Amino acid sequence: MGAAGRDFHNFNVYFRGNDTYEVVAFTAAQIPNIDDRRYPAELAGDLYPDGIEIHPEEDLEELIQERRVQQVVFAYSDVSHVYLMHIGSRVNAAGADFRLMGADSTMVASSKPVVSVCAVRTGSGKSQTTRRVVKILKSMDQRLVVIRHPMPYGDLVAQKVQRFATLEDLDKHDCTIEEREEYEPHIQAGNLVFAGIDYARILAAAEQEAEVILWDGGNNDMPFYRPDLFLCVADPHRPGHELRYHPGETNLRMANLVVLNKMDTADPADVETVRRNIAMANPGALIVECDSPLTIEDAGGAAAENAIRGQRVLCVEDGPTVTHGEMPYGAAHVAARRHGAALIADPRPHAAGSIRATFEKYPHCREVLPAMGYGEAQMRELERTIDAVDCDLVLVGTPIDLARTLKINKPALRVRYELREREPGQIETAIRRVLT
Repeated sequence: MGAAGRDFHNFNVYFRGNDTYEVVAFTAAQIPNIDDRRYPAELAGDLYPDGIEIHPEEDLEELIQERRVQQVVFAYSDVSHVYLMHIGSRVNAAGADFRLMGADSTMVASSKPVVSVCAVRTGSGKSQTTRRVVKILKSMDQRLVVIRHPMPYGDLVAQKVQRFATLEDLDKHDCTIEEREEYEPHIQAGNLVFAGIDYARILAAAEQEAEVILWDGGNNDMPFYRPDLFLCVADPHRPGHELRYHPGETNLRMANLVVLNKMDTADPADVETVRRNIAMANPGALIVECDSPLTIEDAGGAAAENAIRGQRVLCVEDGPTVTHGEMPYGAAHVAARRHGAALIADPRPHAAGSIRATFEKYPHCREVLPAMGYGEAQMRELERTIDAVDCDLVLVGTPIDLARTLKINKPALRVRYELREREPGQIETAIRRVLT
């Protein structure tokens, strides 16, 4: 059971070529347009000359019964423990065993040092933490390669091993908005990025060019590679989630270092709740207290405040964060409130096509427009939605320059979080201990 990422990885490293098992199907969830296709024979190996079917998750019980399934492996991320056990109950009621695979079965060892950045929930602040780690490694003259968690929404064979060195590579690989959000900031910072489907082959290719591997995690999934230094980011805007979501709690318990993020904008009581939970779950972890100051690009300081104050603003936010990440706001919304926007527009009445379906599925999204872009058609629907909203200014809280991908017919500013350690140097010290 997966979402076109962890499921393929678990298959590749454990089940492919393993004749003890016959994998009869994948199921797909969370991401649109990834079911009703096949995991291709070129990737599935000699035991599967016809590839492997991919079905909607709704077919779960029917597949168990028709294929006489004995074991179901759950393999996607950012789900509540309650949701996870509802799935387990469905599986058990249909007669099959329910399985979660751990580190020893799924983590690939590297010949290079691996620094991993993961989180307890989607939207906790992995991106700014990763940017901080990159700066530290570069200051140490380490030749690093970033390997990003998979987002294989297109041609799976073509995406087996992907290498991104320039922005033109994003066009070459027909990257969606979701992919661009993760790859583009690295490329602009001069980082070489690998991603794709087959993470053993990806690692082998990356090791040829790297002194250090930086694993840039997706959602709140576990690392695909065994880390020498494991950073986990916790979010006090969602206190208690660090113990209630899978596999984020696993990350929290495995981490060497926990970044307690967004302290400057969180309620102090919520910060203390998260701090207590970290100490209870992982008393040996170093807790690094961090703020997440906002930066507004294309306008600086007072100019940014003046550009937003009194304006009717549309807030476009990172899609996963405000959808299955369950955050009702993101960086753009925080900036709009902080800098005195006269109105935050409700995009729901103007939603086009699948964007309308997104709002129906995630009703907590009221004053934000998720930057959904899992394919060309959905990107155009997002564009039409932005065009239709009556506003003076678009604040874009996504990691990428959305104007490079979409035609936005209104003035737009980009909003980003950065990472600022309250006690500078803690992350660098931890990295140096691993690399020296």
